[in-house]
Amino acid sequence: MGNCGWLQPKGGCLAVNRKLGRLLRPGMGAYFFVMAAFCAAALLAGHYWLAAGEVVVTVVTFLLYVLDRTRRERKIQQYIQSASNTLEASSGGEAPLPAVMVRLGDGDIVWGNHRFSELTGYADTMTQLRLEEVLPDFTLDWLTAGKTESPHDAVLGNRRYRVYGTTIRAEDNRGTMLGVLYFSDLTELYQVRDEYIRSRPVVAIILIDNYEELTKNLTESAISTLNAKLNETITRWTEGYSGLLRRLERNRFLFIFEKRDLERAKENKFSLLEDIHEIVNSSGLPASISIGLGVDGESFEESYDFAALGIEMALSRGGDQAVIKDRVNFNFYGGRNREADYRSKVRSRVTANSLMELIGQSGRVFIMGHKNADLDAVGAAMGISCLCRKKGKKANIVIDLENNAAEKLIEEIRAVPEYRDVFVSGQDALLMADNRSILVVVDTNRPDQVECRPLLEAISKVCVVDHHRRAADYINPVVVNLHEPYASSASELVTEVLMYAVEKKDVLPIEAESLMAGICLDTKFFNVRTGERTFEAAAVLRRLGADTTEVKKLMQNDFQDTMAKYQIIKSSRLYRQEIAIAALNTPTTRVLAAQAADELLNISGITASFVLYPDGDQVIISARSIGSANVQMILEPLGGGGNTATAGAQMKDITVKDALDKLVASIDKFYEE
Repeated sequence: MGNCGWLQPKGGCLAVNRKLGRLLRPGMGAYFFVMAAFCAAALLAGHYWLAAGEVVVTVVTFLLYVLDRTRRERKIQQYIQSASNTLEASSGGEAPLPAVMVRLGDGDIVWGNHRFSELTGYADTMTQLRLEEVLPDFTLDWLTAGKTESPHDAVLGNRRYRVYGTTIRAEDNRGTMLGVLYFSDLTELYQVRDEYIRSRPVVAIILIDNYEELTKNLTESAISTLNAKLNETITRWTEGYSGLLRRLERNRFLFIFEKRDLERAKENKFSLLEDIHEIVNSSGLPASISIGLGVDGESFEESYDFAALGIEMALSRGGDQAVIKDRVNFNFYGGRNREADYRSKVRSRVTANSLMELIGQSGRVFIMGHKNADLDAVGAAMGISCLCRKKGKKANIVIDLENNAAEKLIEEIRAVPEYRDVFVSGQDALLMADNRSILVVVDTNRPDQVECRPLLEAISKVCVVDHHRRAADYINPVVVNLHEPYASSASELVTEVLMYAVEKKDVLPIEAESLMAGICLDTKFFNVRTGERTFEAAAVLRRLGADTTEVKKLMQNDFQDTMAKYQIIKSSRLYRQEIAIAALNTPTTRVLAAQAADELLNISGITASFVLYPDGDQVIISARSIGSANVQMILEPLGGGGNTATAGAQMKDITVKDALDKLVASIDKFYEE
C-alpha cells in the first residue's frame, strides 16, 4: 500500500483506504447488460408491454446510478479535502507544497489542495478535469513504473517545479490506483545554476598560423602596419563577446569570455577565420589563424590547458580552423581550405636528433604502419629501419604479410640480405617486446587504425610520424611526434629526417626506392599535394639511388586488375555535377578502389570521387579530391580521416546502400555549410 504522505495525520492512512474502498464501488455495467437482455427477450417473445416496462425500469435505474456515482465522487473529493484541511489546521497553516491526486488509469484529477489550485487555476472540485488539461505534455509514466521522482520538470508560467509522487491502491474490487503528486518550486535554484553555467569562463588562444611567412622580407614599417591590421581585425571580432583580450606574443593572443557567448560564436562559425583572410601581405599571402578554446575546465589553468590542446590539434590538422576542447572530446569548425606549407626544417632536424637518441637508448625497435599497409607506410618504415641500422639496433617492421597493398615491394625487400627477417606479425612482436622496446608508428595517428593495437598498448615509448590530419582519437601519449599535415606523405617526412641523421653511404638503394615509392603513391607521381619540400626529398632519394622506373613498375596492375578498375569507373554516377560516386555491391581490393578513385579525377569536370565497396561486415570508402571539396571533412563524420585531397573511411555493420545515403548526406552538409 502506498504512503499517504502529508495528506493524512499519523494513523489515518488505513482509514483513507477503507473510505475509498467503500466509495469506489464497482460499476453496474453488468447489471444493465442483463436488464437489456431481458428487454430484448421480452420483445422477441411478443410481450411488448412487459418489454416496455423493463425499458422504463432500466432507464430509471441507470439515471439513479449516474446520480449515485456523482454523489460518491463528490463524497470522495469532500472527504480528501476535509482530511487535508484537518492536517493543515493541525500543522498551524497551509500544506507546505502544492499537491494533487489523480487516477492513474485515466489521469482524472480527484483532488487538489489550495496551493495547487492557486498554481494551476484548478478550483472547481465538482468539475472533472484530466491532468494533461492542467499540465500539458506532462505524463505519469514514471509514477506507474514505480518511481518517486519525475525525470522531467513541470513548467507553469515562468516557474519550474520538480515533481515527486507516490501511489495509493484503493481497497475496492477493481484495485483502483491513485497517484499523489507534490510540486517543489526550484525556479530560483535553476536560475542560479543556469547563470553559473552561462557565466563559466571560456579560455581561447588565437594564433596567427603563418606569421613568419607574412612578415618574411618585410621592412619594420611594413611589419608594424601588418600588425596593426591584425590587431584591429582580431579586436573587432572579440568586441562582440564582452571578454578580455591580451596579446601574449607577436602572433599569439589570449581571449577570455563567458560561455553564454560561445553559442553565438558557433552559429557564426567563428567568422574571424574568414575575416582574417582579407589581410594580405605585399607578396599576396593572406593571413591565417587558428583558435583553440578550452571549455568546462575546473579552473582557469585547466581551461587554458584545454585551449592549448585545441591549438595543437588545429595546427596538426592544417590550421585555419577553430577547435573546442572540453572534458570529453574535440569539436572542429572551419579547416575547409587546403593546407599551406608552414613547416620548418628546424623541427625536422630536432626530431631527427630526438629520434636517434631514443633509438640509441632502446633495446629493440618495432615499426608499424596502418592496417592493410600501402607503399607509403612500408616506405616510411624502411626509412626508420635505416636509422636503426645506423645506431646498431635491431628493428622489426610489424605487418600482415597476407593483407597489404605493397606485395611487390615487400617481395623485393625480403630479397635483400639486411631485410631477410625484418617483417614480423603483430603476435610475434608482442612476444618479442620488453620494457626497453620502443614503437615507431608511421602513416597514421589513430590507435584504431594501427596494424596491431595490442602492441601499441603494450609498449610505453611510442613515436609517431604521420602526415594525415589529426583525428580526435589520436595516439597519446607519444615520446617523439613528427606530425605534419602539410607534408605530401610519411615517406617525405622520414626522408627529411634521414637528411639530418645519416650519410649517403648508410642508405641502401632498396630503402631509397621504398621511400620514393611512398612519395609517388601519395602524390600520384607529383601531381597532387606537392610542395617545394616534396621535390627536395625526391631529389635526395634520387641521389641515394632511387629509380623512378622501378617505382613505376611497383604500381603496375595486371590485365585482370586493370579491367576490374575500369568496371568500377563504369559503374560510377555523377552527383552535384562535379562529384563521381561508385557504389559497388561486390567486394574489391583497396588498391583497385583507390586507383579507381584516382582515375575518376582524370575525367573533365570531376573534382572529387568516392568509391564504396563491401568488405565483410563493413563498407570501405576511398575518396579523392582536386577541387574545393575537402574529403577529410566529408568522411570525418562517418568515422574516416585523411587530408583534404585523400581520405578513407571504414563503416562497421552497415550495407552499401545505407553507407551511400550517409555519404550523400555528409556531402550535402559540407556544401550547405
